[in-house]
Amino acid sequence: MNIHEYQAKALLRSYGAPVSDGRAVFRAEEAKTAAGELDGPLWVVKAQIHAGGRGKGSFKEADAGEKGGVRLAKSVEEAEAEAKRMLGRTLVTHQTGPAGKQVNRIYIEDGSDIERELYLALLVDRTTSRISFVCSTEGGMDIEEVAASTPEKILSFSVDPATGYQPFHGRRIAFALGLEGKQVKECVGLMGILYRAFVEKDMEMLEINPLIVTDTGNLKVLDAKLGFDSNALYRQQDILALRDETEEDPKELEASKYDLNYIALDGEIGCMVNGAGLAMATMDIIKLYGSEPANFLDVGGGATKEKVTEAFKIITSDLQVKGILVNIFGGIMRCDVIAEGVIAAVKEVGLKVPLVVRLEGTNVEKGKEILNASGLNVIAADSLSDGAEKIVKAVKG
Repeated sequence: MNIHEYQAKALLRSYGAPVSDGRAVFRAEEAKTAAGELDGPLWVVKAQIHAGGRGKGSFKEADAGEKGGVRLAKSVEEAEAEAKRMLGRTLVTHQTGPAGKQVNRIYIEDGSDIERELYLALLVDRTTSRISFVCSTEGGMDIEEVAASTPEKILSFSVDPATGYQPFHGRRIAFALGLEGKQVKECVGLMGILYRAFVEKDMEMLEINPLIVTDTGNLKVLDAKLGFDSNALYRQQDILALRDETEEDPKELEASKYDLNYIALDGEIGCMVNGAGLAMATMDIIKLYGSEPANFLDVGGGATKEKVTEAFKIITSDLQVKGILVNIFGGIMRCDVIAEGVIAAVKEVGLKVPLVVRLEGTNVEKGKEILNASGLNVIAADSLSDGAEKIVKAVKG
């Protein structure tokens, strides 16, 4: 789960991290009051969406030369005007895709005098199962280009969970970033704050881009992007309360209500599978046979007929889907339950695209009998490769 920048900064501020004073704005008429509560003389007006690249983004149907989703204002009135220009419009960045995201919130904060821009992140390293620090002297909007063209400018190392964060970790980062004097001590303290917040709040990612050195030589968190482990939200109720459902894919949001593991993708073949590993293999083999998966969907090992029905409905609600592959290996999950769920869903929403079903495992014969007796136009598959080949062929015509 992700949260907005203003929420991330409030959380980091509560841990003692240095951030600028700012105000969130939800309605245009609030903008002037919010800006007036800040010191100035420079204000920064930021669109709040769950996507990076806001500064380089553009609004749909923008005026010629209009600025992106991060703008400077030199007066309260100018900050109000910029906020009004952004609220309610659709911002398109390299992370939103061409559809963009509607801006429903604005963050107005005090401007900062920047001496240097740096990059810092904490994330879970899946290879080592440890928390890793990532830092670079090349902070700012072009960090992706730095990673692609000059990776040697990025330092990355993991922290041993047996010791946790230690001052030498902070000094290593400080030296890598070219900090000196009192900045080294500041860096050691700040890294400890961020590491503690990361662990205590069950984060998956904490990105600060940029981390700046101000004109007075101090460190400041100028932007913050936080992501949290959704499986740990049951013990992070304060974080769960920050969830903005308008920023989430409607299909993924609906799937979460039924405890379905669903991620929307850009392909044309919808997938319903039990087990994350089998789901990944199913997506891979669809690509092998020349098509693209439209989603990742794991119905889980203990799915009920109702959950399977809802999963099928979510898949068919995606207008990009031109065919569906159901791939079930029945262990805990029973093939007859899947068959009953598919039939119930088809009867409710209809079937307008080819459907290939591969069943194997517990109650497989009973599941096949149920499908055969249903009268549905189902293409049977004997194996995973057979199913992938058949659905790709059906979709490609």
